[in-house]
Amino acid sequence: MKKLFFALVVVLSLSSRAMAGHPDEGMWLPMFIDRLNYVDMQKEGLRLTAEELYSINHSSLKDAIVSLGGFCTAEVVSKEGLLLTNHHCGYESLQKHSSIDHDYLTDGFWAMNRNEELPNEGLYVSFLVRMDDVTKKVLANVKAAMTENERSAEVRRVIADLKKDASDKGKYTVDVKSFYNGNEYYMFVYQIYEDIRLVGAPPSAIGKFGGDTDNWMWPRHTGDFSMFRIYAKPDGSPSKYSKDNVPLKAKYHLPISIKGVQKNDFTMIWGYPGSTDRYMTSYGVNETLNEINPAIIKLLGSSLDIMKEGMDADPKVKIQYASSYAGLANFWKNKIGESRGLKRLNVFDKKKNIEEQFQSWVTADTSRRTKYGSAIPEFERIAKLKTEAQQGKQEWYLNLTLYASNTLKIAMKNMSLENIVKMEKEKKAESIKQLEDGLTETYKDYNSAIEEHLLASLLASYNKDIPEANQPEYIKTISTKYKGDFKAYAKDFFEKSLFASEGNFRKFLKDPSEKKLKKDMGLELIKAFMAVAMQGQVSGSALKTAENKANRLFIAGLREMNPDKKFYPNANSTMRVTYGQVLDYFPADAIHYDYVTTLDGVMEKEDPKNEEFIVPAKLKDLWQKKDFGPYADKSGKLVTCFLSNNDITGGNSGSPIINGDGELLGLAFDGNWEAMSGDVAFEPELQRTINVDIRYVLFIIDKYAGAGHLVKEMTIR
Repeated sequence: MKKLFFALVVVLSLSSRAMAGHPDEGMWLPMFIDRLNYVDMQKEGLRLTAEELYSINHSSLKDAIVSLGGFCTAEVVSKEGLLLTNHHCGYESLQKHSSIDHDYLTDGFWAMNRNEELPNEGLYVSFLVRMDDVTKKVLANVKAAMTENERSAEVRRVIADLKKDASDKGKYTVDVKSFYNGNEYYMFVYQIYEDIRLVGAPPSAIGKFGGDTDNWMWPRHTGDFSMFRIYAKPDGSPSKYSKDNVPLKAKYHLPISIKGVQKNDFTMIWGYPGSTDRYMTSYGVNETLNEINPAIIKLLGSSLDIMKEGMDADPKVKIQYASSYAGLANFWKNKIGESRGLKRLNVFDKKKNIEEQFQSWVTADTSRRTKYGSAIPEFERIAKLKTEAQQGKQEWYLNLTLYASNTLKIAMKNMSLENIVKMEKEKKAESIKQLEDGLTETYKDYNSAIEEHLLASLLASYNKDIPEANQPEYIKTISTKYKGDFKAYAKDFFEKSLFASEGNFRKFLKDPSEKKLKKDMGLELIKAFMAVAMQGQVSGSALKTAENKANRLFIAGLREMNPDKKFYPNANSTMRVTYGQVLDYFPADAIHYDYVTTLDGVMEKEDPKNEEFIVPAKLKDLWQKKDFGPYADKSGKLVTCFLSNNDITGGNSGSPIINGDGELLGLAFDGNWEAMSGDVAFEPELQRTINVDIRYVLFIIDKYAGAGHLVKEMTIR
C-alpha cells in the first residue's frame, strides 16, 4: 500500500488532554520511554522493564522490530529470522514472482522447506542498533544571526561528519533526522540485511478480503499478513543473496500469545510510521482541502478507472498492474477520507484556535515578540502567495502525471540516453548493452494499451486544469497541433516514441542516433515536464525556506508556551512506540462498533460474483466444520480482526501489536474511515487501529495452508 509519495514533519495535539500526552495518542521515540512514558505505560498494564523494551547493551524488544524496504514494518517471530508483516507489504514481492502459470496473488504461496523460499531482489530490512540525541552537536555553531541558507549549510556539514564517524567504516547505515522542524536532531544507526526471502502468504481472497470496498473500513475481516525470512552469512553478518547464506540467528524474537484480547487490554505498537503533520497550520489545512486533495482524487480516480478496465479484460494484465493499482487505490481512498475527516471534525477551526492562542501568548511579552512574532504573519504571507500561484495544485498535477504514467517514468529514467549517444564507440556500446539487458525487466509490468489511455487522460487533465501561463510550451504546442485531442496525440506517441514499448526501445538501440533521439516525442515531453519541475523548485525555494523557518519558530514557541506538557515528534520513518487499549467505538449517533470481528463475518460478506468477497472453498469448509484447532476463542468462534486506539500511520503497516508481557497479539494493518484526518489531527474518541488477530494468522498458516512447520518455529504462549 505504501508506495507513493512521502511527506514529513511533527506532532501537535488539539486539546489539553492530547497535549498532556494521553496514552492513546503519540508516536514516541523508544530511547525516551524510561523518562517520558514508562510510568504511564505501567499504569495501563505494561509488565516489562524499560530495559526489556529498549536497550543498546542487551537484546530487547526493539531488536525484533525491523523496517521492511523502507515502506512497511515487520517483526521477527522465530530464532531463525522468520518475519511477519502485512499481505499488502509483501504484495509487490508476490506480484513479481507471479505469472499465469504460478499466480501467487490468487492462489497464495507457501514454502514447505527452506529450499523453496524465494529471494527478492531489492528488498531489505533495517535493524535499529541505537539512536542518539545529537541536537547539541548539530546546532553547536548555529547562530541566531545566520540566514536560513547559512544555517542549513552548517547543519549539513555537521551531520555529514556524524554519519561518517558512526558508520564504523561502512558496517552501519547512519541517518540523522530533524525533529520538531529543526529544533532537535537525532541520529539512527542501522544494520541492513539484503537477503530477504518470501516464505508464505495467503491467497488474496484472504489477504485482501474486502478489497477496495472494505479498505479503511470497520468491521473488517482481512487476513492481512505475509511471511519472509532474513538470511545472512554463516557468521551472522549481512550479505546480498547467496546460496551459501543461512537463516539469521535472531538477537530477539517476539513470543506469541493465543490467549486473545479483551476490551481495555493494554496494547503497544512498535514500528516505523512514515509521515504525520500534526503541527500543520490552518493555512496548510486550507491548501490540503482546496488544492492538494482535489487534485489527487481527480487524477488518481480517472487513472484507476483506466487501469481497472484493462485488468478486468486480461488475467495477465491483472497480475502486471496488481501492485501499482493497489498502491494508487489506497492513496486515492485515503485522500477522500482525509478530506471528509478534516471537514467533519472542524480541524481548520481547531488549528486556527491554537494559532490565536499562540499569537496572544507571543504578543504578551516583548522578548517573545522578538523571538516568535514573525511566525504567524509569515504563514499568512506564504499562504497568500501559494494560493495565488495555485502552487499545491500544480505540484501535485505534475507529480501524479509523472508517477501514474509508466511510459513517462521510463522516459525520465532513461534521459541519460542523450549522453550515451554522444559517447565514443566502445563506451557507447557498453552502455547500450546494459540498457538492452534491462529492458525485459523494465517492461515486465507494462501494457501499451493501458499506458496510451493513461497518457491521453493525464495530459488532457493537465491541459484543462492548469492555467495556460503555467504549462510547458510543449503542452500548448501539442494542444494546438492536435486541436485539443490528446487521444490522437497519445496514439501518435505510441506509434513513434522509443519509450512507448519494449519493441520500439530495442529498435532504437540497434541503431541509436542523436538525430532520432532529439525528435523523439517521449524525450521532448519528459524534458518539458522536468523543466517545469525545476522551475517550480527554483521559484518555490524561497517560500519553502521561509515556511521552514516559520514552522521551526512556531513549534519552538508552542513547546515553550506549554513547558509541563509532553510533546511527541511527528512520524518520519524512524522507530516509534505507541500505546493504548483494545477498544470499541461509536462512529455516529446510535451506532456502536464492537472491537472484534470473527470468521462468521467473512461468510456473511461472501459474494461469489464479486472478486473482493470471494471465500476460498477450503476456508468455508474449515468454518463449517468449526475446525479451528487451538485458535478459537472461549465461545468457539475464530476472531479475525480487532480494534485498538493506538496512534499509527502509513509505514506502521505490518507493525506488531503487543500486550503488556511483550507477546504478539496481531499485526496492525489499517486505520478507520471516521478518523482519516489522523495524520493531521488525532481524535481519541474516534481514531482506531485495525489489527489482524494473530490467532487468525496462525489458523491460516496451520489449518488452511498446512504449513504447521512454520508455527512450530515460533514461541507460542
